[in-house]
Amino acid sequence: MVSTGADAWHIPCVRFRMIRIETDSGWVLVEHPEHARLAGRFAAHWGNADFAPPEPRADVLIAVARHDDAWATRDAQPFLTREGRPSAFSRELVGRYSAFEEIDFADYLAVRGRAAEAVASDNPYAAIIISMHTVSLLTTQADLSGLQAGDLELHRLFIENERRRQGELIASLARDPARAGAVEPGPLRRAFEFLQACDSFSLGVCVRYPSAKNLRHAHPRRDGTMTEITCTPLGDDTYRLAPYPLDRDALLLELPCRTVAGGTFPDQESLRSAWAAAPVGRMKVRIVR
Repeated sequence: MVSTGADAWHIPCVRFRMIRIETDSGWVLVEHPEHARLAGRFAAHWGNADFAPPEPRADVLIAVARHDDAWATRDAQPFLTREGRPSAFSRELVGRYSAFEEIDFADYLAVRGRAAEAVASDNPYAAIIISMHTVSLLTTQADLSGLQAGDLELHRLFIENERRRQGELIASLARDPARAGAVEPGPLRRAFEFLQACDSFSLGVCVRYPSAKNLRHAHPRRDGTMTEITCTPLGDDTYRLAPYPLDRDALLLELPCRTVAGGTFPDQESLRSAWAAAPVGRMKVRIVR
């Protein structure tokens, strides 16, 4: 089981592909890379008189927007659950779902490992932040008690390798006087927490989470104080943030998605045919002060 603490609500259940919203007529399905790109568009507007933008801004925005690039192949086609519904993360699973059931754990770790490497050659700083996010998902935010001995060893080796890779990338950037300060522990921690905040906002939007939740972590104001930021759904894909960290009093973002008719499907091919036939639509997300 994944931890159900205050910061655990946003973690995708790893056996699921895509993200889903149930409607009266079927499902709205969102691919994980699109969820990350929504987080990136949200991140690009962080900063106002009370909250400073993240630093180094360009690198952090890349990390936020691309942290789920490795899921693109896995999300290319939907899969069914045993009950005949699209296999996807949903609001019902928020805060009370198991993370390591019914999966090929080695395959999952391989996808997670590619998350940072997908951007490492283009932006090693972004890769560090993405790797820190991956390690957090698999350590402080996950209960490993259901894993067998073999998978526990795979987990140990994976975390060890991710931390080694972080160290390599940090050492490489530290040799550049213009980058050395950004890879000190404090700035790295802040960048990582910023990614997780944007990730939690986007995931809540993508499942239309029905009640108020804090974005992950406390965040610094320009006056040096730290504060929790609460996201409250107002209906019609509109959300209020308080205190408000964005550069516009109202912000409209779009999220690509597909609407698939039908509550359950007799087989996987039926779902995939419905998915292929569904045009790509746009969920319009409004954020207000």
